Amino acid sequence: QVQLVVSGGGLVQPGGSLRLSCAASGSIVRISDMGWYRQGPGKQRELVATFCRGGNTNYINSVKGRFTISRDNAKNTMYLQMNSLKPEDTAVYYCNAITTYPSRTVYWGQGTQVTVSS
Repeated sequence: QVQLVVSGGGLVQPGGSLRLSCAASGSIVRISDMGWYRQGPGKQRELVATFCRGGNTNYINSVKGRFTISRDNAKNTMYLQMNSLKPEDTAVYYCNAITTYPSRTVYWGQGTQVTVSS
């Protein structure tokens, strides 16, 4: 079992920055990939960024150059640094973690609201 706790959301003006955190506990050694997702008003949940065990990162085009995903293994925490925020980034943000042993399992943290508005 893996538990994920998300923090760091809030209200920010366009052009501002926020950093989200996703703290993992439990069977951490079994985690392979982790990622951030978001669900905007009236939209489906979408993948924002992923951080693979080998260190590879991937981003959706709309956040490339603005968002940075990272992992601090010593703190068992994943981050999403969001810069140059736009109103269209407004959404509930979720983190997830995938374990592959003994079977592929996806764990989710609770969502955190990010609102970009003047």
